[in-house]
Amino acid sequence: MKPRVSLQDSALRNGNFSLRIAPVRSADVGLYEAQVTYRTEVHSCHVELGVITVTLSPPSPVIGNELLLMSCNSSHRASLVETCWFHNEHLGPTSRKVCSSSRTLSISRPAMSDAGSWRCQLRYSDKEIISATFNLQILGFDGPADPVVYAAAGSAAD
Repeated sequence: MKPRVSLQDSALRNGNFSLRIAPVRSADVGLYEAQVTYRTEVHSCHVELGVITVTLSPPSPVIGNELLLMSCNSSHRASLVETCWFHNEHLGPTSRKVCSSSRTLSISRPAMSDAGSWRCQLRYSDKEIISATFNLQILGFDGPADPVVYAAAGSAAD
């Protein structure tokens, strides 16, 4: 897993033997064991790493007006109850929330207003809630609804 794995050497003296994995990949899912020997004592702990992935079809950046599918999947073993998608959460009037039993959200004609922060939240039968946030980029034009723009002769037009 090198060079994605690191230990904080300075923290080891304080009893912190945390492992850092960056970036996490789907193949990293599983049970991890840490074992530390100090004099004659052996200390160990087990940590299970779960992974949540967000995939886009077509991949980002998305071209405006093409069908966009966003899927959210997790390695959690319980049965999925609900998937909620949050767009620009807490950012004012453009924010929205869509919930369904499907892991996939489809946007038939993505526009520039669909760009920005998206969070998928998965709720499972065992009450576990897992979420991931990502930034959606849309390639397109964010101009006037009417394609005709008038400008005075001698001035600038945008």
